[in-house]
Amino acid sequence: MNKNIQQDKIRGSLVGGAVGDALGYPVEFIGSYMGIKQRYGEHGITRLDTTQWWLPDGGKSNKAWISDDTQMTLFTACGLLNAKEQGMAPKYAICYAYIEWYFTQIGWRSSRRRDCWIGDVPEINYRRAPGNTCMTALKDVLEGKETYNNSKGCGGLMRTAPVALYGAVWRDKPEGETPEGRISDIKDVDMIAADAAEITHQHPLGWLPSALEAHIIYRLVQNENPTVEDFLSYLSEGYDTLEVLYPKEFDSIKELRRLTEKALSLVDSPASDIGNIESIGEGWVGDEAFAMAIYCTVKYFNDFEKAMIASVNHQGDSDSTGAVTGNILGAVVGYEAIPQFFKEDLELHDVIRHVADDLWRGKTTRYV
Repeated sequence: MNKNIQQDKIRGSLVGGAVGDALGYPVEFIGSYMGIKQRYGEHGITRLDTTQWWLPDGGKSNKAWISDDTQMTLFTACGLLNAKEQGMAPKYAICYAYIEWYFTQIGWRSSRRRDCWIGDVPEINYRRAPGNTCMTALKDVLEGKETYNNSKGCGGLMRTAPVALYGAVWRDKPEGETPEGRISDIKDVDMIAADAAEITHQHPLGWLPSALEAHIIYRLVQNENPTVEDFLSYLSEGYDTLEVLYPKEFDSIKELRRLTEKALSLVDSPASDIGNIESIGEGWVGDEAFAMAIYCTVKYFNDFEKAMIASVNHQGDSDSTGAVTGNILGAVVGYEAIPQFFKEDLELHDVIRHVADDLWRGKTTRYV
């Protein structure tokens, strides 16, 4: 594959996730699709909302805000890149990065490590509805306590795409040899993504979807022109890999597969997207958010805009379902295919694209 195409896919995934996050963030807590329509019109929210955001200093933003979903995604990327540079196991480097994010949320900027330059970006230090599970778990880690919860919330799933994006990049090899990804064994990619999610979410359905998402994105980034059939084969392969890696979690894997198969069965349903999506769930938990993203991706495999609109217009966790859909489908269509109006109105667009390029290069560089 041409390296420029792979770079475009990595940009597409990271920026696409941020677009879905920003599109869904204003409607996340409205509580009903009827309420969304009352605010945004008959078709719900279809464009990034740049009209309602006031900054802590009293100024007004002219961009659509990202939420904690994209904030944590950027710290996942920085932590993963730090792991390589510091010779540290990925899980621990990512955990250190999450602690840095935690400090940005509680106002202790001077107390945090300075391993992640992203924490110096002012917008990253704004609280954007951080998840209670993430905050509590990271507080425990910081205090040296054993972190245990039984949460299967989607707060792990929505932030782990960078693991796949980093690992999938082709390594230079002598002519004639088979190319391979920077992390050549996809099982390692799956496990790193699961480990990153499990830092805060210990129920298997809180981290298994992260492994499956990473598996799919890894394959998509290495396929120049994936088809729906390719996508479905990656999904099936991902489930088989989960069963090998985590045989003790058979029941949870079975439940995740069941919900995903339900989502796929609804793709050709004559019912509306809102009806189909809300029959899957609300997306507050990992398995539901993943299945809802699969529905939107397959239903609108070649139409990023329609997929984004479908992924956020429901009564549940709209920013997270939008983010996961954007991460996956962005790796299909690439950055250049994302509508310009989404990119122009997205907060921190240039910073997010810069981090995507860091993942492609495999090296952290401060955005100037």
